[in-house]
Amino acid sequence: MEIGVISDTHGLLRPEAVEALQGSDLIIHAGDVGNSEILEGLSAIAPVHAVRGNTDRGAFGSTLPLTTVIEIPPTIEAKPAPSVLIYVIHILDDLDIVPEASGVGVVIYGHTHRPKAEWRGDVLYLNPGSAGPRRFQDPITLAILRFSEEPGARPAVEWIDLAPGGTGP
Repeated sequence: MEIGVISDTHGLLRPEAVEALQGSDLIIHAGDVGNSEILEGLSAIAPVHAVRGNTDRGAFGSTLPLTTVIEIPPTIEAKPAPSVLIYVIHILDDLDIVPEASGVGVVIYGHTHRPKAEWRGDVLYLNPGSAGPRRFQDPITLAILRFSEEPGARPAVEWIDLAPGGTGP
């Protein structure tokens, strides 16, 4: 299973992001979406789960949950394997659960505009970075999260640089 992970679009859905997300089985947006057109564009690629970011306000922002949990079923039904729970929140400092105690295997967050993948014990903490307008010298990125068919294998993260060379808005 391949999951596209994007965050901090702030109303800009880059053509490079649309291209990079092609083939995703699912897309997760970790907040600061900007407007409903972003989610509509992503939904044309794959089913989308999104959370509200600190800049998602008003009528649009109120339609988005602050957090969500997504259950990823085993990729091969013939081999018994547990599901993976993904917890999505915009600001990691607002995390309101203990992932290990809740059975969560992946925590996805945004907000910082900096891509990061870090294993803390058996939990992957993943920030795809920002795919929206450039801020300072932060990279413009998203991530692809791949779940292997191999039982017990950890998910792998692939980074997609949407503005190689640091050029562009």
